[in-house]
Amino acid sequence: MNQQEPPPSPAPAGVACAPRLELTALPGLPVVARGDDLAALVAEGLARGGLSLADGDVLVVTSKIVSRSQGRFVDLAGVTPGAEAIALGAEVGKDPRFVELVLRESVSVSRKTRGAVVVRHKLGFIAANAGIDCSNAAPASAPPGSGPWALLLPEAPDAAAEALRAALAERSGARIGVVISDSFGRPFRLGTVGAAIGLAGLPALWDRRGEEDLFGRKLEMTVTALGDQVAAAADLVAGQAGEGRAVVLVRGLSFPVGAHTASALLRPASEDLYA
Repeated sequence: MNQQEPPPSPAPAGVACAPRLELTALPGLPVVARGDDLAALVAEGLARGGLSLADGDVLVVTSKIVSRSQGRFVDLAGVTPGAEAIALGAEVGKDPRFVELVLRESVSVSRKTRGAVVVRHKLGFIAANAGIDCSNAAPASAPPGSGPWALLLPEAPDAAAEALRAALAERSGARIGVVISDSFGRPFRLGTVGAAIGLAGLPALWDRRGEEDLFGRKLEMTVTALGDQVAAAADLVAGQAGEGRAVVLVRGLSFPVGAHTASALLRPASEDLYA
């Protein structure tokens, strides 16, 4: 990140967080297949949990089930790596077919180390291995002996978030937000956290500059990544292994529902000191 925050597009006034947030994973969601109606699956999960959507609710949806519904499966057996992928795969110790996918999903390589290639993804963010996942990546219809399988990140995640938000808002009549989350590492920090790669309804940034602190001093630099904060909170409930909690309902925020996108969180490459 840069040393001086660039002026973002301010989030509309009216964002607020209650002293208590409620996070609830929707129960009983099935393994998602290509073409599945995510809005219908979420609505069924809400009904199973005895939940109904209300104004200010945010649904955090893992990128994996969005990718699965879009059919973003790749059988590595059908991938032919190029010379760059073969050389880079040997350097970092990864299957060159997997590295070929990473390069196809990226615009540039930022860093490389044993086991990982850090890239600027075509969607604009920096991610290890272009966010491509090999865990729980096979389609349900995969024939025996096929694979190994990889799962690419969703196409147009902001548009996917808006489509899901609009469908659920129409069903419920509630003014809600949707965040599509993925697990990101961070420079100089160990471990991953949930981050927003797609977003709708909820402002991505909460600009608090000009507000006063406890002692009356006006805030000068405080712009919080609201979309990422919500994704990280939900990640604690969703889990990272075999929990099967792909959708989390976050309750306790209030915000002006509008045409917001996760792309607002992206720092321009010209201002990024570490990418």
